[in-house]
Amino acid sequence: MCRSCFNPSVQVTVDHKIEIKENDVPQLKFGEVLIHPRATGICGSDIHLWKHGQIGELKVLGNLVLGHEASGDIIDVAEDVTNVKIGDKVAIEPQIPCNTCFLCRQGDYNLCQDVKFIGVYPNSGSMQRYLVHDARYVFKLPENMTYTQGALVEPLSVAYHGVERADLKLGHGVMIAGAGPIGLATLLLVNAAGCAPIVITDLSEGRLKFAKELVPNVIAHKIDVKLTPQETGIQIRKLFGPKEDDAPSRVLECTGVESSVVTCSYTVRRSGILMIIGVGKEVFNNFPFMQLSFAEIDVKFSNRYHDSWPTIINMISSGLLQVDKLITHRFPLERADEAIELAGDPRKGSIKVIVEDRNGTL
Repeated sequence: MCRSCFNPSVQVTVDHKIEIKENDVPQLKFGEVLIHPRATGICGSDIHLWKHGQIGELKVLGNLVLGHEASGDIIDVAEDVTNVKIGDKVAIEPQIPCNTCFLCRQGDYNLCQDVKFIGVYPNSGSMQRYLVHDARYVFKLPENMTYTQGALVEPLSVAYHGVERADLKLGHGVMIAGAGPIGLATLLLVNAAGCAPIVITDLSEGRLKFAKELVPNVIAHKIDVKLTPQETGIQIRKLFGPKEDDAPSRVLECTGVESSVVTCSYTVRRSGILMIIGVGKEVFNNFPFMQLSFAEIDVKFSNRYHDSWPTIINMISSGLLQVDKLITHRFPLERADEAIELAGDPRKGSIKVIVEDRNGTL
């Protein structure tokens, strides 16, 4: 097997530059597979690592190959691997937990404190021609699924985990805050779950228009920044009906922005659930404690996902989730720096930017 082959990779540096550099082809160990990533989606966390050099305690301390929303081809397997074989098309679950701590043992491996996550320093991500990964966290794709659909399993899993934890009710109204990639993925899932009515909010008319194209029956509402969170909450509630009990019992916050979380606190019905899926800053200075307390509103959070790849693959393969419209831009691996810059500029109107690699073989 050739180990001197060219392995172009997209790296962010400690001084916030994006570079396309050659990497070594990694060596296989027991339990691992060698993958040629064919499609990688650009995530907001990739942009954050590039521009800010960290996400909370996760810091870029050296050159880092980006990418974690990925699918590709198996091109080699360790001798003990039996779940996939050379030539299989797979989607990659990017987290590799320790599988020994109490969180892993109880099934909450997404909360493992010793997790290795590709595309987060020091673990190389999928924006390279050749990637080694734990065979337990790759999942074979059906013939009717594309590489880009396989890459979308990751952001859809983020939404799916939040939706699961929100304990949605069939035929009940739901509000989604934020029409970015995760908000739109959440929209697809709550629509598939039979929720009605569905309201989605955002500051951007363009993104709200996109949401309507994705799910025509959704009620798209532009946030008026001149209103207080209380006033906005009342305004959104009226979209569900005139009575107090018409207000949504489930509100899914997909931005992580403090003002949006506060608005959602005044939107959700008493005895409801406020599910925060978005990732925000470390500390909020304004949190309506008594509003939530008096109304016995359960505030819940989600962190990544677990056990979602087979389910999301099945939902896409069966046609229950129509996800192709989420892809707005595609770039070859050799122009991935342009792709990241586009995704990082909100004025450009991208939803999901995909980096593709149609070249390369070992």
